[in-house]
Amino acid sequence: MIKFSDEQLKIPKMARPVYLVTAGMSKFDRAFPKSRTEELVIQAFTAASDFIKMTPAELKKYIHTCYYGHFADHFGDQLLGEAVIHDRLGLDPLGNIGIKTGGATGGSTLWEAVKTVASGYSDCTLAMGWERMDEVPTDEGNHLISAAADKDWETPLGHIYTGYYAVMAQRYWKIFGKEEDSFRDTMAEIAVKNRGYARMNPHAHGPMKITIEDVKNSPIIAYPLRALDCCLMSVGAACGIVADEKIAYELTDNPLRVWVGAGSHTLRVADRRDMKIPLLPNETEETYKNFGEKYPGGDRYPGFTSFLAARIAAYYAYHMAGIIDPCEDLDVIELHDAFTISDIQSYEDVGLRPYGEGRHYIESGDGYLKDPKTGKKGRLPSNLSGGLIGCMHAVGATGLMQVAEIAYHLWNRWDEIHEPKEKWKAFGREKPKDWESLQVPGAKRGLAISHAGVGSHVTASILMHPDHLLKED
Repeated sequence: MIKFSDEQLKIPKMARPVYLVTAGMSKFDRAFPKSRTEELVIQAFTAASDFIKMTPAELKKYIHTCYYGHFADHFGDQLLGEAVIHDRLGLDPLGNIGIKTGGATGGSTLWEAVKTVASGYSDCTLAMGWERMDEVPTDEGNHLISAAADKDWETPLGHIYTGYYAVMAQRYWKIFGKEEDSFRDTMAEIAVKNRGYARMNPHAHGPMKITIEDVKNSPIIAYPLRALDCCLMSVGAACGIVADEKIAYELTDNPLRVWVGAGSHTLRVADRRDMKIPLLPNETEETYKNFGEKYPGGDRYPGFTSFLAARIAAYYAYHMAGIIDPCEDLDVIELHDAFTISDIQSYEDVGLRPYGEGRHYIESGDGYLKDPKTGKKGRLPSNLSGGLIGCMHAVGATGLMQVAEIAYHLWNRWDEIHEPKEKWKAFGREKPKDWESLQVPGAKRGLAISHAGVGSHVTASILMHPDHLLKED
């Protein structure tokens, strides 16, 4: 059994506060046959500079260090792609480094940028992520992505990530879903929700107006996961600028405080040793008393059904930022819904519900901006961007897109980014006649989870308005 020392569970401390100053993203799509990667990156950077009413040239004068998130070199046939992008952005000879942690690459890129400012090495850093996934056929792309699992132990089982998560879905459905048909409907409801929210997002790659039956009748990829249960393979870029307090307030009058916690776990899913459940601030020993009796077969933690890396990332981030109960202390979240089952798993890993009860987060209506069944306001809306299922999964950019989306809510500028007809037209997309604002009223605090592979790396990024902090520095 795994045991952690007090030193290992020590809460990270930052030498000084770090602020998110601005963020931007490109259009996302399955393919951009007429656009080079650097054009999409420049589009994201320009959006970030426009957001604070600066030109790209003016913003670049403040940047001291750069971190670039780009997961899959083999998609674009270009090693050291970060050096190419750094050059095209006109940021040589500033120091830069590439980050690769699978699906968590975007979150990890921000993590490194935040630590650089927190340490005092730089006063202002750029975190930029992108992915080029349109230069190989979809089946080959899926095979290449599957190499982000342990190639000795996991990859021979299927060469497709959906296969890995299908095993988790089967196990979770049996133990916690009690093999009920209603649980399958709940999984499908997540896809309906997230694809529906993507319809209000001009950046989104995969908006759709669908039903639970549409999801359940879509083609099987790996049982029980079907095509509409799965995230998108996207192309695009996203970025964020973080700075110390002095520079942050020179660049904008409304920066956001930012903290990032991170965790990891072995790629060998079938060989994850059992351990006692690490408790989050809103849990006690009583929370999991008689857990194995309530859910026979579910008491081997984390097993196939939970992500220890996500639990540890949330553990660090919550304690750093003063989060006690995420459903009470946060106003909006973006979770890594690579598959509908992984979304439910994440609800539990980050403490929205105790382990085994994740389905209730959606079924209760808490995860909606407005519950479609009751019309009531959701307690903690999730993935209003559309998530990975509806908006995009351009891997290196995903975690940064999530953070940007959270920030737009906290800045109360979500409509400004998603409503203008000019943007819809520029992106070649038709604005829905039933378009509606998804701005979370009065949002002050948010969370974004960036997750890799089978849970090998996870970051938890927390953003807060400086006037609504939960603890003193």
